[in-house]
Amino acid sequence: MKLKLILSFFLLTTCFVSFSQDMPSGKSQNHDITATEKGLIKVSVMYPYAEGKTFNMEYYETKHMPMVAGFLGANLVKYTIEKGLSSGIPNQPLPFMAIGIFYVKSLSEYQAAIAPNRDAIRADFINYTNVVPVILVSEVVK
Repeated sequence: MKLKLILSFFLLTTCFVSFSQDMPSGKSQNHDITATEKGLIKVSVMYPYAEGKTFNMEYYETKHMPMVAGFLGANLVKYTIEKGLSSGIPNQPLPFMAIGIFYVKSLSEYQAAIAPNRDAIRADFINYTNVVPVILVSEVVK
């Protein structure tokens, strides 16, 4: 069962199209997560697919994610936006319509930045989705 879950997760993550947004740092950074980014905190905001649920990717990409990124300030390293295409298992429904990911240096700074803005972030949901997101906070290990 555990192997099946790991395989399903691996297949799922390879079925997403990723749009990366590097944050300004004085020089261009067009790269994937590397060993120098080990230890970063990764905040994944996942929007599950369900019949009748909607998601406006244009609004999410141009309005919502930049708004949240602005709240995070210098703690934010970069963020990515992924659009779900299919399940990693044939003939299974799409598990997630979209995933937004923030890479930050400090979890406590992330929490401190989000706390006073939580209501504004949640109030903006109606502008792009009718889905309640699932949030996972993790640490980049490789």
